[in-house]
Amino acid sequence: MCGIVGYIGNKPVIPILLDGLTRLEYRGYDSAGIAWLDNDKINRVKAEGKIQNLYARLPELSGLVSHLGIGHTRWATHGEPDEKNAHPHSDCSNDLVLVHNGIIENYRTLKNMLLSKGHIFRSDTDTEVIAHLIEENLKTIPDFFSAMKESLNTLHGSFALTAIHRKYPDIVLAARKQSPLVLGLGEGENFVASDVPAVLPYTKNVIFLDDNEIAVIKSDSVRIFSLNQNEEVIKKTNVITWSSSMAEKGGYKHFMLKEIYEQPSSILNTIRGRITADPPQIDLYELSDFKDIIKKISRIVFIACGTSLNAGLVAKYWLGRIAGIPVDVEMASEFKYSPFLGNSETLYIPISQSGETADTLSALRLIKENNGNTISICNVLGSTITRESGATLYTHAGPEIGVAATKTFTAQLTALYLFSLYTGMLKKHLDNETLNKKIINLMRISPLINAKMPEIHEQCINIADKLYHYRNFLYLGRNICYPLALEGALKLKEISYIHAEGYAAGEMKHGPIALIDKDMPVVMLCPPDSVYEKMLSNLEEVRSRKGVILAITQDRTDMPLATYKISLPEVDDPDLIPFLYTIPLQLLAYEIAQIRGCDVDQPRNLAKSVTVE
Repeated sequence: MCGIVGYIGNKPVIPILLDGLTRLEYRGYDSAGIAWLDNDKINRVKAEGKIQNLYARLPELSGLVSHLGIGHTRWATHGEPDEKNAHPHSDCSNDLVLVHNGIIENYRTLKNMLLSKGHIFRSDTDTEVIAHLIEENLKTIPDFFSAMKESLNTLHGSFALTAIHRKYPDIVLAARKQSPLVLGLGEGENFVASDVPAVLPYTKNVIFLDDNEIAVIKSDSVRIFSLNQNEEVIKKTNVITWSSSMAEKGGYKHFMLKEIYEQPSSILNTIRGRITADPPQIDLYELSDFKDIIKKISRIVFIACGTSLNAGLVAKYWLGRIAGIPVDVEMASEFKYSPFLGNSETLYIPISQSGETADTLSALRLIKENNGNTISICNVLGSTITRESGATLYTHAGPEIGVAATKTFTAQLTALYLFSLYTGMLKKHLDNETLNKKIINLMRISPLINAKMPEIHEQCINIADKLYHYRNFLYLGRNICYPLALEGALKLKEISYIHAEGYAAGEMKHGPIALIDKDMPVVMLCPPDSVYEKMLSNLEEVRSRKGVILAITQDRTDMPLATYKISLPEVDDPDLIPFLYTIPLQLLAYEIAQIRGCDVDQPRNLAKSVTVE
């Protein structure tokens, strides 16, 4: 989950590296570093902490003419997050430097072997082993490319890796296995990065490397080879349709706030092209080859982590009601520890914003080994999970820079709701009249949120000022609001560092009620649905124990026992409640974190894409 950038071309390299790393800092910010070739010498500058610390360490660059270099921003996995362990790492001679994202599982064995041959290590990372291994292989293998290829085939684990060598001043080498890497194609220049935003200011033409591929990048060419076979691989060039400005803050104080406000657009973009008119129908063209499978399935299993897991929990309610299908929701990190019980009538749906989540990818591969049916939900075109799934239903949220998921969550909900309607339609569990009404109501949700967002935000600002000083929160919901309670608590934990727990409200008397007193705010999700009366009973139980109650409900409801209230507009279909109720949960967490002075976009100890298990 680190950021990688590399460049070779006709422009000064350091500004390009620094710009790319700044755009990738959401992937890791424990340390950062760059290396460049200048006058037959490789220079390296590294710094602990964020990219701004690296800027301060750089020397005077006015006379520098280097056009070849690599950079890295790190989220630590092996070794402390300090300057010594920051990338790039070099071999003994400093002729070779490289940057790496992933984990080398057999690095201890390799390190002991290299130590016995006289290699001297300067860091505690697994990455440095790769540099020394290539150096060792160069003693007997005649060229940089072949030595690197031989070295990478010795490694066990995952890697996205980019390397340069003093004696090979006209190439950058890049390779991947189970960690993302993208090549940017320019005119007289080429790029490599761990994610698209780093190259977007310079080119929209990209190639996504697949597992076990290695690229030889020159200023005027890119050639890709298989790591396992001595053959060149012909790759498709993809054209990225979103602009670099979409990855900038656009006048908002934080990326997270911008992305919360972008949700009406991301919901609409995910719907767009998937609904036909006269009469309204769902057309998920990406799943056309899966129609017969969907008609036959008797069980669905969602596999995900974090916010994506909560999206799957919401969809469990939808699919049960709309399509009449039993659904299990599994934590991807635990999936492989249970016996595989699927069959031809089970459909597995991994959900991942990045498409690179290591635990979810590991679960997907286990399912594939057992010939399971898979359809993924993902936001990133060309990511590993999408390439390894039987089919993919993409969300169209665009790039999400804030670490805490906001617009990608509601985009996932949109895709899952469309899938629920589509499945109900194929299985004839949903009659045409009901389907048409649900589609019409779904189309209304985006403009409704857009119109009411400022009003909801203002309420959250006022209430955050009353609640920010508490150290513990409880979130309660029933029915389809239970997963939203989990998501609301997760958002508060992630960005404000306040302890918060989400519970099904019916479970309150089975333990959590013991915690309730005057110092415990309880956020209660109370839509006027079939369980509204039960939520009022829970509210009275909290109030009688002097708990501080924030009730989130709709305009027509009265909450005399609530300490505070957030009023939301009406929705015509109870199934659409999650879209509306997500908004104040996100904004409340954001405003509390703001008041507490927390780093909203880059909360401590977290990274955007968890690409190691």
